[in-house]
Amino acid sequence: MGLWRLLLHLHLALCVSLPAPSNVSISSFNLEHTLRFLPGLETPPDARFTVHILRLRRKTWRPVTACLELRAGQTCDLTYVFKDLSDPCRARVQAFTSTQTSNWAVSERFTPLSDTVLGPPDVSLSGCGNCLLLHITLPMKAPKQLKQLYRRVVLHVRRSRDGAQFDLSLTYNEENKISYLQQGVEYCVSVSVTSLTNYNCVASPPRCAFTSPPRPTSSPHILHSLLAALCASAFLLVGLLVCASRLSFSIRRQSLQRTLSHVLQWRKGRTAPAAASDGMSSLQQHREDSADCLLPAPPSSCPNAVQWH
Repeated sequence: MGLWRLLLHLHLALCVSLPAPSNVSISSFNLEHTLRFLPGLETPPDARFTVHILRLRRKTWRPVTACLELRAGQTCDLTYVFKDLSDPCRARVQAFTSTQTSNWAVSERFTPLSDTVLGPPDVSLSGCGNCLLLHITLPMKAPKQLKQLYRRVVLHVRRSRDGAQFDLSLTYNEENKISYLQQGVEYCVSVSVTSLTNYNCVASPPRCAFTSPPRPTSSPHILHSLLAALCASAFLLVGLLVCASRLSFSIRRQSLQRTLSHVLQWRKGRTAPAAASDGMSSLQQHREDSADCLLPAPPSSCPNAVQWH
């Protein structure tokens, strides 16, 4: 009996001589599960690590195929290993070499549904007068099962002007309206989600928006508006002057054409009567001169008459 005990102790000393890993833990964020661990002190560099999981309802340890030969510093992705989100489980890690192994290091109990951390959703914010429209969507890389956990959203609303704030708890919807706000005022909103069995949540970074477009109060905006108005007035005045000058020129031209037409018609009508009057005056004068020569007259009045002595 003593010899067998001695051989057993020698076998255990030779086979179980590596230090066991430490700090074995499972962290989960948005249903993405990761196992981490640290090598034991004085673990040789060529050591490898294997991972097993235990579903407490089945009470059977099973190896994780993708995590059978991990190196120190590597992690094990358990996202697709836990198919039943409500099934509690544990994980264990063992170090080994070609000739030696270590004891198993076991994690704490982990339940995916209640122990995962619900990260912030993607949030967009827009104004609607005296309200804000809030759009909530899943993170791009989040698994589809995450949406099944969303039951309520908690809104942390803060007014930028004076820091006044309040919280709202609403049923989860992809679009939510925050009503009864002041118009033209900026509000900042951060969002966190909760489920019936999980309150481990992280709020989103604040998103800020005005309920309606703010009134322009800065002098550069006023100056730009005045310059735009002056430019528009100048263009309008130049256009009116151009149109007025064209209209005035057209009216003067038409008036000048009518005046010239009247003058030409008047001169044409006066030329014919004047010519006829001149012809009759010459003939009448010739006749009067001939009659004067036939009448007795003083000797000097008719040079062609015969003088009688």
